Amino acid sequence: MAQYAILIYEAESAYADGGQEAWQQAAEAHSRFAGQVGERGGKILGGDALEPTSTATSIRSDIVTDGPFAETKEALGGFYLVEAADLDEAIRFAAMIPGARRGSIEIRPIFSVPYASDGASQSGS
Repeated sequence: MAQYAILIYEAESAYADGGQEAWQQAAEAHSRFAGQVGERGGKILGGDALEPTSTATSIRSDIVTDGPFAETKEALGGFYLVEAADLDEAIRFAAMIPGARRGSIEIRPIFSVPYASDGASQSGS
């Protein structure tokens, strides 16, 4: 099975304005999502929520700056690393992610880089 990173972009203000209740609802929805992926034959290999962009540090060339590099309405808020039969299945999983309709979801195949010494890949595929 192939591995895909599913990146979740949302407006951070929804969580800041919604308080603890918004976080609780999101946690419950993501827990249901994780169960659905398993029920459909996929596997979540990892993932997590990210701290707000105000905590980010960016490096461009060799210049380090506090905060995100670009100002956008939506920020990368979290990700899943999933194992799916193919891109079509990964797309079906991504469409189930809570909040997908409020923001955007990006699906990217994991690039396997072979080790020079033994031919194994970093992603394990």
